[in-house]
Amino acid sequence: MIKDPASGEMKGVGYELGKELARRMGVPYEPIVYQTPRLLVDDATSGKWDVAFVARDANREKIMNFTAVYLSLEQGYLVPAGSPIKTMAEVDRPGIRVGVPAGGAVIPPLKRTLKSAELVEVGMPDAADLVKSGKVDVFAANKANLFTIADKLSGAQVLAGWFSVDEFALGTPKGREAGMAYVRKFIETVKAEGMVKAAAQRAGVRGTIEE
Repeated sequence: MIKDPASGEMKGVGYELGKELARRMGVPYEPIVYQTPRLLVDDATSGKWDVAFVARDANREKIMNFTAVYLSLEQGYLVPAGSPIKTMAEVDRPGIRVGVPAGGAVIPPLKRTLKSAELVEVGMPDAADLVKSGKVDVFAANKANLFTIADKLSGAQVLAGWFSVDEFALGTPKGREAGMAYVRKFIETVKAEGMVKAAAQRAGVRGTIEE
């Protein structure tokens, strides 16, 4: 979810799906925004949220149950204007600092991929400033986030190619298995109705992989 700078309203695929889920269930919609995926996952057993629209991975599946994937996004790299790094192969070098969303699903594949570069976990709201200031040399995330960051940084480039995929699904904390049949059916239905694709288009999501 992101906030539209013009209207101040929240938008995004997860935001719209959450709103629609609440409408169909006939309950109040109370969106909660976390600054990093780690904070969201850390609260999985706190009772502070009931469902989450988040990328699933093996570690999260230990504490959360997930529906089928509703949106897949390429994971890649962003570099600032004037960067000597022009290709993905040039990222993995000694001394290169790669910013990543703290606790993000991008971290496990990067740890398998990168042997020399250093990972720096940060909050997503800080990403553009860190890239601009040179405190990180590269930023890695799904391409929807990368293009959003690039829009704020003149001359920044999202490198061609991708190293893994963010698979977004609806997740619930372990122990709430009784509701999984309902939310699994919900995701199947909104995908079939074209709601996910329409929400992605409204939010200007880029870097998607067709399901």
